[in-house]
Amino acid sequence: MNWEFYFKSIWLIGGRYFMIAAIAFLIYYVIWRNKLFYKKIQSRFPRNTDYLREIFYSLLTICIFSLVSVFLIADPKISPYTTRYLDIAQHGWAYYFLAFPLMFIMHDTYFYFTHRLMHHKRLFKWFHLVHHQSVNPSPWAAYAFHPLEAVVEVGIVVVFLFTIPVHKTHLLIFFLMMIVYNVYGHLGYELYPKGFSKSAIGKWINTSVNHNQHHQYFKGNYGLYFLFWDRVFGTVREDYDEKFEEVKERSAIKTVQAA
Repeated sequence: MNWEFYFKSIWLIGGRYFMIAAIAFLIYYVIWRNKLFYKKIQSRFPRNTDYLREIFYSLLTICIFSLVSVFLIADPKISPYTTRYLDIAQHGWAYYFLAFPLMFIMHDTYFYFTHRLMHHKRLFKWFHLVHHQSVNPSPWAAYAFHPLEAVVEVGIVVVFLFTIPVHKTHLLIFFLMMIVYNVYGHLGYELYPKGFSKSAIGKWINTSVNHNQHHQYFKGNYGLYFLFWDRVFGTVREDYDEKFEEVKERSAIKTVQAA
């Protein structure tokens, strides 16, 4: 066990999570808490105990993610058999950049099908219930997984490292972008503009409203970055577009009058 590499991984993975989640939390839940409240997808804030639970399980997830990194990247008995490479010239710059959209497609596909599997009644309470305790998620919920689900989620790294060539910086950059989008998905606020969910491009992109509905109702909207598989299998909630527009049409004046 390479403990030095393990603690470096914890620092890296945990640092990304705490930096991105903290920035989002400070802006929307502290600094502009009252000013932006009318835009919140669910018109209420989680309890402090919810934040603490989300952070606790996220810490466990970070430790599990880091442990897998040790065995796949730092273990000399395993790492030589992976597709990880160090010299960009080995596969060229064209592949280097094209690998990112490929990784997003692979991850979204992996996530959709494992996510739906974990919603099976025989698996849900063992794998996915912890994450769904965040019925009204905050940015801290991005990594709030039960340890068993954390193992499933980190499985995408195994897929990457045994299927496609992965440069040492691919994983660093990809998972930075992943946590940014993951925090957005659990933000509790919608950042895309009005009409986005019905646009030619937007109807294929996952949004914070979409994922928030999944947390609130436990059914439908299973995608991560995209809605391709949700639309193929008919699992986009029927009220998704309506909810998206309702959130985007709110105004501070209307909210005050309604109150």
